[in-house]
Amino acid sequence: MPALNEIQIRDPFVLHVPEEDRYHLFGSTDADIWRGPATGFDTYWSTDLAQWHGPIPAFRPASDFWSHTQYWAPEVHRYDGAYYMFATFTAEGRRRGTQVLRADRAAGPYTPWSEGPLTPRDWECLDGTLHVEDGTPYMVFCHEWKDVGDGEIRALELTPDLRGSVDGSQLLFTASEAPWARPLDRPGSTAYVTDGPFLHRTADGRLLMLWSSMGEGGYALGVATSESGGVRGPWRQAPEPLWPQDGGHGMVFRDGSGRLWLTLHQPNRTPEERARFIEVEEAPGGLALR
Repeated sequence: MPALNEIQIRDPFVLHVPEEDRYHLFGSTDADIWRGPATGFDTYWSTDLAQWHGPIPAFRPASDFWSHTQYWAPEVHRYDGAYYMFATFTAEGRRRGTQVLRADRAAGPYTPWSEGPLTPRDWECLDGTLHVEDGTPYMVFCHEWKDVGDGEIRALELTPDLRGSVDGSQLLFTASEAPWARPLDRPGSTAYVTDGPFLHRTADGRLLMLWSSMGEGGYALGVATSESGGVRGPWRQAPEPLWPQDGGHGMVFRDGSGRLWLTLHQPNRTPEERARFIEVEEAPGGLALR
């Protein structure tokens, strides 16, 4: 059984399934997610968040699957009696986007559910996450800086079966709106990155969004708060990042005792990236490390 620090993984996502008394860990698990043929997504499970069983194949593409490289950021959400994976794929001659997969069990195996990506087909997009508000499902996703310069986070209403979208997406905010965000560290670059949105409803009803960009210390994670309490915002950015240096693409989950944990990958370099668990608490300004 590997310990957490023995598992190479980016973009970690934890799903707690109480009736199984298990935590399921998903993420970008290919040894090199940046190039070459992709294997798929693996998952691990644990009862104590320390020792993990796996890897277990969660998704392996069929020979006719449209993408065979750069499999990124799988998230698994329990919805309407099943488990849905939102994952990012790309292919030569195709734009990167987030597709929905489905399984009857948390560990999978997952098979394609939507007909290709649900993000706009003529945009470079990634990191779609599911948010359900008043019974309506939304995908919140990133429209990449490669298209727009100032990376965007957008919301797209989905059909109730998660197989399609209802209408066009709405811009929620751009990366440069966060006081802590900095341009890509490239000569002459003015591009701002958006990465890894995840939404969290606090005990007192506030809607928070975790998301990542580049900060003063490199890859970083910040928090925004919806001033309306709904996904359409407007969104107010925290002045400082929650995690300021060399770590990001995070999400939060509660353990069996109700404690709230942030997981993110750190460091932000392959093949050294590992999932980290940091206890956090809900605070007036969003979230705070404990």
